[in-house]
Amino acid sequence: MPPAKKRTRSYDSARTRAAVLAQFENVRAAVVTLTPEQLAGPTRLGAWTVRELAGHLTTAVGAVARYLAEPEPAKQELTLLDWPFATVTAAAQVDEDTRAIDTGDLAALYVRTAEQYTERLAGVSDDRLVPTRFGAMRLADFLVTRTVELVVHTDDLNAAAGLEIPYDRQALAACTRLLADALAVKAPGGSVEVRIPPYAVVQCVPGPRHTRGTPPNVVETDPLTWIRLAAGRADWAAELDAARVSASGERADLAELLPIMG
Repeated sequence: MPPAKKRTRSYDSARTRAAVLAQFENVRAAVVTLTPEQLAGPTRLGAWTVRELAGHLTTAVGAVARYLAEPEPAKQELTLLDWPFATVTAAAQVDEDTRAIDTGDLAALYVRTAEQYTERLAGVSDDRLVPTRFGAMRLADFLVTRTVELVVHTDDLNAAAGLEIPYDRQALAACTRLLADALAVKAPGGSVEVRIPPYAVVQCVPGPRHTRGTPPNVVETDPLTWIRLAAGRADWAAELDAARVSASGERADLAELLPIMG
C-alpha cells in the first residue's frame, strides 16, 4: 500500500453526512421500481445479479450503523488516503458478504438501512474511531469513503439496469476528490496536472514540477469518466479514443497508474 504522505483534503462533515443519505435515497427510489426480470439481470461485477448489487449498496451505508454499534478502537490504523489502496484486499469477503444478504424485500431493507444510519449517526463526533474491515478510521473519513462506494455502485447499477439514477452533487464531488488525491499519492510528483472539473485538480507523476503558465503535461476528463477509470470500470485507451479523456504532453499517460482501487 503506498504511504499516504499527501496532506488529506478537508471535507465538510455535515455535507458528507447528508450526501451519503441523499445518494442512498436516489438509489432506493430507483431500486423499488425494478421488476423481477430486471433484478435477475447481469451486472459488470462478475456473477452478481442486479438484485445482489442492490443488496450490496445497502452495506455501503449499513456499515456506518454497524461499526458505530461496536466498541470504539483504541487507536487509528487507517487514514482516508490509505483507504482506496486497501480495497483490493477485500474482494472475496465482499462477495461472500453480499451473497449472504437477505434481499427478499429490498424496499424494507433500504428503509431500515436509512433509519439506522440516521439514528446511529446523530450526535456522534467526527473523530470517533470506527472498526472498518481495513483498520480503525475516523468516522468523518469513513463517511467520505461511503460516497465512493455509493457513486461507483450507482454507476454500476445504471449500467446494468438501464437506469438514470442521479448523483448527489456533494457525493460526486467527494468521490472525485478522494480518488484524484489517491492518484497523487500513488504517483507523487508535479510533472502532470490532472483536471476533473468542476471538482478537482491534482499534480502527480515524478519529473519537472510546473510552476506557472500552461502545464506541459495535462490530463482532463469529467467526474464520471475519472471515477470509472479509477475504479477499473473503464479503459484508459478506450476513453482517450472516445474523447472522454484529453491528454497532452509526453508524460500525460496514466494507463500504468490505473485503476486506483482494486
